[in-house]
Amino acid sequence: MRHTKVKDLLNSTTTLQEVNAKGWVRTFRNNQFIALNDGSTINNIQCVVDFENTPEETLKRITTGAAVSVIGTLVESKGAGQKYEIQVNKLEILGDSDAEKFPMQPKKHSLEFLRENAHLRVRTNAFGAIMRVRSVLSYAVHSYFQQKGFVYVNTPIITGADAEGAGEMFQVTSLPLDNLPKNEEGNIDFKKDFFGKHTNLTVSGQLEGETFAMALGQIYTFGPTFRAENSNTSRHLAEFWMIEPEVAFNDLDDNMDLAEDFIQYVIKYALDNCQDDLKFLEGRLLEEEKSKPQAERSEMALLEKLNFVLENNFKRVSYTEAIDILRDSTPNKKKKFQYLINEWGADLQSEHERFLVEKHFKCPVILYDYPANIKAFYMRLNDNTEPGRETVRAMDILFPGIGEIVGGSEREERYDVLVEKMEKLGIDKEELYWYLDTRRFGSATHAGFGLGFERLVLFVTGMTNIRDVIPFPRTPGSAEF
Repeated sequence: MRHTKVKDLLNSTTTLQEVNAKGWVRTFRNNQFIALNDGSTINNIQCVVDFENTPEETLKRITTGAAVSVIGTLVESKGAGQKYEIQVNKLEILGDSDAEKFPMQPKKHSLEFLRENAHLRVRTNAFGAIMRVRSVLSYAVHSYFQQKGFVYVNTPIITGADAEGAGEMFQVTSLPLDNLPKNEEGNIDFKKDFFGKHTNLTVSGQLEGETFAMALGQIYTFGPTFRAENSNTSRHLAEFWMIEPEVAFNDLDDNMDLAEDFIQYVIKYALDNCQDDLKFLEGRLLEEEKSKPQAERSEMALLEKLNFVLENNFKRVSYTEAIDILRDSTPNKKKKFQYLINEWGADLQSEHERFLVEKHFKCPVILYDYPANIKAFYMRLNDNTEPGRETVRAMDILFPGIGEIVGGSEREERYDVLVEKMEKLGIDKEELYWYLDTRRFGSATHAGFGLGFERLVLFVTGMTNIRDVIPFPRTPGSAEF
């Protein structure tokens, strides 16, 4: 007999049918009631065991975490909290779980404890919900771009290019680390390495993405990226997923329109398709915040916050306006900011971004036209900016609770200007000859952005640590599982 998913059983329109359900025991009460979950929904189905006619040995094996198969009749439930239950006629233990040793007991566990058991934490309600929401958001990303006629491009994970110019990259090598070959200058001879040159794990697929946009018009990438930044904050990972659209003939305004429309689409998709999981995560967040001081609690419940993003246009503010607001703000004047804003040109920190979103504008904010010297080399230089205050056509989207969720720009399409910027920053033109070719042959205005997928999942689920929204987090000093 084929088994039916718990989600489908709970949504059934007919009862008194014989069904087979398979899953894992969440709880077993009074030697009679199994709460069974198979991962298809956050909701369990209650399975009522005829304990008087079930061998004692079998009852003892119905423990939290055990895998079981039940065959029985789907009936309307007499108990509160569930619409249907299964009156069990036949029960089979598929896999035992030692109750003494199984870490995921039916009680509240700390998030730190669950991170240490990342291979089992997905069996809890919270992490089951998070990973289902992550899956739906991932589908929504592809759905949005495919509907808009974008081409999905798989850009390389191994690359010789540092897109950000920050140098925080993981090196890839097959050279013997205990006996590195040296050249005549005494440096490591990468010509003897697997690729014949110095290579890294990518921090972004953008540069390669641009080359495809200049032929296919509009493309997007969605893949893993890596950053060897020794940062132990709740917003950083060493391995994370990035969504990067790139569009030929788009300027900065088009880029902002695209990013806003895209974000609202995927959030709405999650709201429409993950109601049970999001309601559960909202309740979890409310419960967690009861122990926090009032000032640290979220002003809006999770579903309210998600709808708030859908119902409000994103406020567009220039970097220069933002600096004036921050310089004159109460936390800056009272020295409450960790990084005080004294002058134009300062790089904004998360505390400044969140102040603008959460306290000042009280809506998502798009900052644009940043100082050139704090942004990447490929961003288009604004015309007619005063010397010493040059700005680039960059944009960042700031969200409540997160800070920056999207970073993007109109790209520098002028060959001479791009070369001059690369020379000034010491970026090897020979190394990036292929990137410069897009400016030599049929160059045109184009723009794109990058959205850190985990930050999106963080926002939609209401979680506060990015390590809790990726299956197996990779962070400094930690590559478990």
